[in-house]
Parts: sequence; structure tokens; C-alpha cells
Amino acid sequence: MPVHVDYLVLGLGGMGSSALYHLARRGLKVLGVEQFGIAHDRGSSHGETRIIRKAYFEHPDYIPLLQRAYSLWEELEQESEKSLFNRCGLMVAGPPEGAVIKGVHLAEERHSVKVESLSAADVLQRCPGFQVPVGFEVTFEPEAGFLHVEECVQAHMDCALAHGAQIVLHEPVESLLVSETEIEVQTANQHWVADGVIVTAGAWSSDCLKELQLPLEVVRKVLFWNPVLSPIYDLEQGRGGFFFDMPYGEFYGFPSLDGKTVKLAEHTGGAQVPDPTNVDRELSEVDATSVARFVGDVMPGLNPSPERHAVCMYTRTPDGHFIIDQHPRNQRLVYGAGFSGHGFKFASVMGEILADLVTEGRTSHPIDFLRADRFQGEGA
Repeated sequence: MPVHVDYLVLGLGGMGSSALYHLARRGLKVLGVEQFGIAHDRGSSHGETRIIRKAYFEHPDYIPLLQRAYSLWEELEQESEKSLFNRCGLMVAGPPEGAVIKGVHLAEERHSVKVESLSAADVLQRCPGFQVPVGFEVTFEPEAGFLHVEECVQAHMDCALAHGAQIVLHEPVESLLVSETEIEVQTANQHWVADGVIVTAGAWSSDCLKELQLPLEVVRKVLFWNPVLSPIYDLEQGRGGFFFDMPYGEFYGFPSLDGKTVKLAEHTGGAQVPDPTNVDRELSEVDATSVARFVGDVMPGLNPSPERHAVCMYTRTPDGHFIIDQHPRNQRLVYGAGFSGHGFKFASVMGEILADLVTEGRTSHPIDFLRADRFQGEGA
């Protein structure tokens, strides 16, 4: 016989750990289920760091969500007594007519996000180690920075457990059955019936929510740590993160945290992953080609050959925006999917939104532009 539970969260990565925490801190009985361990490196929420910023060039409607996310990250730092968020700033560079720079200025205009324009002399003084291509515009967002990704997941989990949440680890979901009156979850060893379910399955979202036919594509992304040739990129020297809109791709990275390497990656591109459980984690010769080209063009103080690497996955939607919605047959099943490689910074507020939806059927946060019905005719 199935065991009844009040609330289930399926998938405890960046979004799921936050949803578990927000339900538990409301005093609700919630069980989290994860196919791997806590803060694991098999999905999309690992690799030491993630950029966080408010001058959101992807879409200005994200910015109210980011403003709440900033507050919630601060609350989590206080509750967990951990340092999770470093406000080191972010340099963004690209063609003035490009979508990235135009999007930064749109955020600045619509939501009064603080953005500074840097001259070539400013870049040399404040961001040494970068050769900005001729004709590029450069901005700097002082309130941006980075999150310690595994520590954020761990903090959400620790605080959720402290509020009474329960978890089951190393338990992959085998089936999810949704009717108008109940939701059943079957794993290899467990069978539950839940009043409310949140699905935050990352690269496994399409498998978990098969009947919704969400228009999701999973791609393989490689993160690199390249040796530094001088200390010009060090966090301790006051350096920040960077994002470059190059003619051959978009590239981002972080200040050196260890004084020895800089983490960087290409945001664009990525080979499709047919099976996220068996993604190729070995480094091929072609993997580092575009990043090596970027380093050669822009970062002369960095060795173009990586010292180490890690592989994660982006789960992309056709328009690059998230999907946050409720199951059409039973609105007590709520899901977040397709975070498209730029979602982790929102994890703190996404957990709050998902908890709102599964308990109240609605949220005060502006998420209409993230609903699945925008893809009607495309599979959702």
C-alpha cells in the first residue's frame, strides 16, 4: 500500500533544495526525494560558483524576481551562518548594438539597476588582464557577484532539515501518476501518495513529466579552470566576474579564488545529451577550442590550456526562459524546468514561488511570462 505524505519535492538540486526549505520553514510536513546525494555533481548545480546579477539582459521581467532572490540569499546566509554570496561585481562587454549590452541598459532604464560604463582606461585600471576588442562597450555592475553553488544547496538542505523536513537519497523516481484527485510517486523501493508535489528534476524533467511533452533540450556544458600567469585576476586583488559577447560565442568567468586558476566557460553552444544519466564527462580535444580562442583573444594573463574541468548540463527551452507552472489535470503538482543555464541565481526565490503554488495555487511573484502555455503548439 502507498504511504501518504503531505508534500513531496522530487529532485533536490538548486531549485528543489530551496523548495524543500520554503515548505519546511512554513511548518509543513514535506519529504524530499533525490536520485543522487546532497549537493552532488551529476546535474546542473555544481562547479563551485554561479554568477548573480540584476542587470538582466535576458529579459527585464526577471529583475523583480532577482530583487527578491537577493533578499532571500541574505536571509539564508543569516540562518545558515554561512557565507554564500560574494559581491565582487561583474564586467560585461560586447558590441553596443548586441542583445547583451542593449539588455543591460534596458534593465538599467526600467528598474534603475546600478550600472557603470567603463572607458578603455577604466578597464585597464579596474579590470587588468583583459584585452577588450575594439568597438566593444564595457559596463560594470557593482552589486553583482557570485554564489558558492554547492554551499547554497547544502545550506538550503541543512535549514530544511532543521525545520523538520525529511529526505530520501539515492532513490530515482520510476513513475509519476497524476489524476484529478491524487498524485502517486513510485520509486524502486517506495510508493507514495501526496497531497502536493513539486517536480524540480533538472535534466530529467522530460522523463519525469512525460505526458506534458515539455519542449526541453538537454545540452552538455564543460567548465574549465585555467592556470593564471600572474595575480591580476585574483579575488583578493578586488577583481570581479566577467561576461563577453564575442562574435563566436558568449563567455563568462570568475575571479581567481585560489590564486592559481580562473574558472571560465562558454555559455553558448553545447552538444545535445540523449541520456542525462550517462553524459560524457571526459574532456575531448574539441571541448576547449572555443574557450582557448577566447583566452587567446581577451585574457593574456591566462594559460589557454585548462588544468582541470567539470561537466554539467543546461536544460534549455526554445526561448531560453524558464518554465514554472502547474499540471493541467491537477494543480497540486507544480514544476520548475528549463532553467537554460542561467537559473541558479534564482533558486532562493524559485523555492518560494514553487511553495506558494503547491500550497495556495497562486503566487504574488510576477511569473506569467514563464508559464508553459507560451509554447502551445510546440509540445507543451
